[in-house]
Amino acid sequence: MAILPLKDDNVLQRISFQYVTVGLIAACVAVFLWQLSLGETQGRAALQFGAIPSVLFGARNLSPELYVIPSYLTLFTSVFLHGGWMHLLFNMLFLWVFGDNVEDSMGHFRYLVFFLVTGAIASFAHAVFESGSSAPLIGASGAISAILGAYLVLHPKARLLVLFMNIIPLRLPAFVVLLGWIGMQFFSLTSGGASNTAWWAHIGGFAAGMILIVAFKRKGVPLFDGIGRFKPAVPQLVELADEAELRHAKSILPNTVASRPKSAGPMPGSVRRN
Repeated sequence: MAILPLKDDNVLQRISFQYVTVGLIAACVAVFLWQLSLGETQGRAALQFGAIPSVLFGARNLSPELYVIPSYLTLFTSVFLHGGWMHLLFNMLFLWVFGDNVEDSMGHFRYLVFFLVTGAIASFAHAVFESGSSAPLIGASGAISAILGAYLVLHPKARLLVLFMNIIPLRLPAFVVLLGWIGMQFFSLTSGGASNTAWWAHIGGFAAGMILIVAFKRKGVPLFDGIGRFKPAVPQLVELADEAELRHAKSILPNTVASRPKSAGPMPGSVRRN
């Protein structure tokens, strides 16, 4: 992996802690430990709970001993399975770095729904483009790709601490890292080399995240770090305008309108913003 994210500079603004992000990490780790406990039958669990494109579209059927849940539910269950420690650790690192701010933009419940829905969409995208495949798709990469897409729309200017070539520490804007990441997915997809990575799940999840963040975010949460939102070019002009209105009001109702000294603290009931 050319660029490995370690942390961002975004603080939480609307929630006190990323409970769902931590819960999802814990769930993925717990499921992986369960997979390890199965020993040589781990592959059986992947066939039972992984998303198999040819089974999803009815081209093939699982044998009765492998049929545990309806095939459409594997679009969700496959998200919590992983194929190895490195697969799990890289996914959980990305989820930890980017998930908290996306959770912050939606709230806990909406974020959980967003994770599950976009994970299913990503798995379905893979199934559409690999419809004849009988290999089970497992991993949270599709849902996490959606989180990356949502993060790009929310915070393109955020600064990320990354390791370039897993060695050199750099601080880069989020849009550079995330656009570079999705570009690598397309490059890998079209390079023609053999791979067991579900590139279409990554691309489908990323696109779903960019689109669905608009519907899932809380009202009032700005997109693109608030680029284009109205801000007075010269704040002093607004203050002067307020003072002029106050003097005009005092001239009309001199006994009922009083000015507030500039040195005074915030008026009762006012909101202090930093």
